[in-house]
Amino acid sequence: MTRGQLSAAGLRIGIVVSRFNNFITDRLLAGTLEALEQTGADEKQIEIIRVPGALEIALAAKRLAATGRVDSIICIGCVLRGETSHYDYVCSETARGIQIAQLDTGVPMAFCVLTCDTLEQAIDRAGLKSGNKGYEAGMGAVEMAQLSLKLAPKLPPARKLSGKPSAKSRRGKR
Repeated sequence: MTRGQLSAAGLRIGIVVSRFNNFITDRLLAGTLEALEQTGADEKQIEIIRVPGALEIALAAKRLAATGRVDSIICIGCVLRGETSHYDYVCSETARGIQIAQLDTGVPMAFCVLTCDTLEQAIDRAGLKSGNKGYEAGMGAVEMAQLSLKLAPKLPPARKLSGKPSAKSRRGKR
């Protein structure tokens, strides 16, 4: 069985965190940082990006992944049900966007966006009764980064260049 190790040694981890409901997202971020510290990451290996709300997480995560600076990204947010259907749209589109971003870039993205009916449920998942989901996401991000490195396609050895232009490049110059 192939699995990723729980060691952040040599990894670069990105965190995209929503400012909306920051009472909760700050707790999730603290849990994530604790997990990364326990797996051996130091501050220099971690890049934190703050975005306004949950819908902005996917775009920022995709852009961060495209830079090549990170091996894994943790996406942190909190959406609380209100009186309208807005909650349903935000939750589903945030999840969809993050999934598309990780599939498009190949960079693992841990989904740590709480979707709760009440503030009490969110508080419980951000460090009280149900543990800290940020901590769990941090551990998952390290494991997936290591697993992705193990599963990366092997590139063929680079061919030596002869120093002569190829036939194709000679045709292009006239």
